[in-house]
Amino acid sequence: MGLGREEEIETRGPPAFKPGTKVRATKYVKNDGTFAGRDVGEILIRKGDEGYIRDIGMFLQRYYIYAVEFIDRGIVVGMRRRELISLDDLPKEGQGR
Repeated sequence: MGLGREEEIETRGPPAFKPGTKVRATKYVKNDGTFAGRDVGEILIRKGDEGYIRDIGMFLQRYYIYAVEFIDRGIVVGMRRRELISLDDLPKEGQGR
């Protein structure tokens, strides 16, 4: 008898993004209390904000956490892969894919 869907262990493969990759947030990110100097529940990142992967870490040896620098907002926020898309992989204007 299973306990339901098991979540994939991301760290079995390589990280989805490399440092320097330009990314866009696909979700709003609120402070869960781990971001110092901001109120709990305050929106840190809005869907559509763009930033750059600065560093890659791990959480519980299961998930990659990407330190994303959002230059326009002046902050670095740890995010999961499911919260980001790469802008480096998108076709340039005028080019088809």
